[in-house]
Amino acid sequence: MSGRLSGRVVLVTGSSSGIGLATARAAQAEGAEIMLHGIDEARLEAASAELGVPFARIDLAEPDAGRRVVEATLEAYGRIDAVVNNAGLFPRGDLAGTDPALFDLLMAVNARAPLFVIQRAVEAFRVQGTKGAIVNIGSVNAYAGQPDLLAYSMSKGALITMTRNLADALAPEGIRVNQLNCGWVLTETEIETQRAAGRPDDWPSTVPPLWAPTGALLSSEMVAHHVLFWLSDASAPVTGQVYEVEQTPFLGRTVMSRVS
Repeated sequence: MSGRLSGRVVLVTGSSSGIGLATARAAQAEGAEIMLHGIDEARLEAASAELGVPFARIDLAEPDAGRRVVEATLEAYGRIDAVVNNAGLFPRGDLAGTDPALFDLLMAVNARAPLFVIQRAVEAFRVQGTKGAIVNIGSVNAYAGQPDLLAYSMSKGALITMTRNLADALAPEGIRVNQLNCGWVLTETEIETQRAAGRPDDWPSTVPPLWAPTGALLSSEMVAHHVLFWLSDASAPVTGQVYEVEQTPFLGRTVMSRVS
């Protein structure tokens, strides 16, 4: 199959649903071989059956999980060419509601795991003698964040620093590392989260223009299109960029109200 990613093996973490699965579908349509990853076995099996690709069911909270996900990709395909660090957790917790266990879990999954996924992937790129493309999925919450997303916001801030640091370190080898900071995306998990918070089933249609000036929230498929650009040679040789996938000019915008 021809396409922007033809012949490349792409690992997408957190790809049993949402942005990850949309990215896996889009990358496959562009010719890539896909390794899925997640922890929800039923969703992983469904995604694997749909795309006809293997998956790794590994909990990224485990210390060696990042490297193991890449090892699973190498076992399945014999190589790896690109990584999308999409997996993440976002449980609520403000200053009073954040304990050491919650903090450690969020930092482990959202910051530590991507680092060690990249560490093992770069080792493989070097052995293969190839360049590689890495896209980290962040959040606009990294710039401050909602009061009840304290540790989550901190973890995404760490991801920005890691992206820029590694991009600088790896640029001489042609290995590119970029990050997409996403705004409010209507994923399956977000729908479940809002329902659990007591919002009615039709809440996506009542989001105020402040947050969705186009009349609707971003979709996973919209984000996936941006991921493909940064994975592909179309964005080369640019590296170390943190790009906002948002409907508004997020930085510098005065927000007069909050969405709980």
